[in-house]
Amino acid sequence: MAQATSSVIESPVKRSAINPIVIIGALFFIFGFVTWMNGTLIPYLKIACELSTKEAYFVTTAFYIAYVVMGIPAGKTIKKFGFKNGMAIGLFVMAIGALIFIPAAMTRTYGIFLIGLFVQGTGLTVLQTASNPYITILGPVETAARRISIMGICNKIAGALAPVILGTVVLANIDSITEKLKTLSAAEKALELNELASRVIMPYSIMVVVLILLAILIYFSSLPEINTEHEDETVAAANTNKTSIVQFPHLMLGVATLFVYVGAEVIAGDSISLYGTSQHIPLSTAKFFTSCTLISMIVGYLVGVFCIPKLITQQKALVASAILGIILTIATLLTHGYASVFCIALLGLANSLMWPAIWPLALAGLGRFTKIASSLLVMGIAGGAVLPPLYGYFSEKFSAQSAYILLIPIYLFILFYSTIGHKAGRQNIKA
Repeated sequence: MAQATSSVIESPVKRSAINPIVIIGALFFIFGFVTWMNGTLIPYLKIACELSTKEAYFVTTAFYIAYVVMGIPAGKTIKKFGFKNGMAIGLFVMAIGALIFIPAAMTRTYGIFLIGLFVQGTGLTVLQTASNPYITILGPVETAARRISIMGICNKIAGALAPVILGTVVLANIDSITEKLKTLSAAEKALELNELASRVIMPYSIMVVVLILLAILIYFSSLPEINTEHEDETVAAANTNKTSIVQFPHLMLGVATLFVYVGAEVIAGDSISLYGTSQHIPLSTAKFFTSCTLISMIVGYLVGVFCIPKLITQQKALVASAILGIILTIATLLTHGYASVFCIALLGLANSLMWPAIWPLALAGLGRFTKIASSLLVMGIAGGAVLPPLYGYFSEKFSAQSAYILLIPIYLFILFYSTIGHKAGRQNIKA
């Protein structure tokens, strides 16, 4: 795959110099910002729409289920319109999703909020189906994890900023408001909650404008197209009798690994605020905990940038990350208060290099199957729709702390893929 990649994109990349990396980095920043706003939306909508904890976690379900429903259509969109136009389409659809938040806030209707989140997830599905394989094959496969780590830094810097910015706007004085609501009549409470719901109108209106402008800029940019239909002789020979992506076991296992990994990442990032409150930490403080998780992810990405592949391969980085995830989960279960919350925040460090390592391992040797395989991998992001509500259910049935035991089998499966699973059916094609 490395040889094929070089021959396909060598000349356009030279003509465009650093522009492709800068452009894709900006896109990773955008969908990091949008994605990690969910960590603030969960406690915010729980109060504004008067939800149970389990109902509040449907924020992640509505957002991430789009990756399952729209994964294959997104792949077909990229196949028809190409990587660059696909990115522009994804941004425009995200803008529509942000626009839906305005009537949702005006009516304080949770169902409309969920529709807006689903549409945003749809746009991100298209955007990620285009941008993730693009940055993966935009150079030698051996350094793919390093390039994706750079993109991850852009993504998680945005993710660290998102809950702080949105939290400052929509969760201002939230502890005093929560106490005040207990003393109000039904009519007064409705007025107070309507005012609280209206706080999202301004930030999401700004988001609509930014996303539309970015869609236009991407459409008219000099981003080079990559021809993934070409295969070098080694890859072509290995794929001679292949007619479907399901004939690549390492890809299918990679999709499953991505599914559980995203679930673990979302649980660590989006549950930490409510978990902090369960440890008797005020929400006015706990609302910033998601940013702590993302900051630790940025540290991990920096390790990837400087250490892959010079000091450690992307496969070994995945092994180390899975082991660290198991250790930190056990520490979370055995500690309390700020120490336990700190362990959850450090899960960002364990999770950081998983995404950069899984993509190149799963896409290795796919040649002409790359675009449709990418849409399948993006569908794996639906783990963020399934596993967080499962965590929410366990946290209500047992406790917010004991529910984190769900992460142990997840990290064990990732450890399996990093040591054995990624080799399945590979036919000696180098990753």
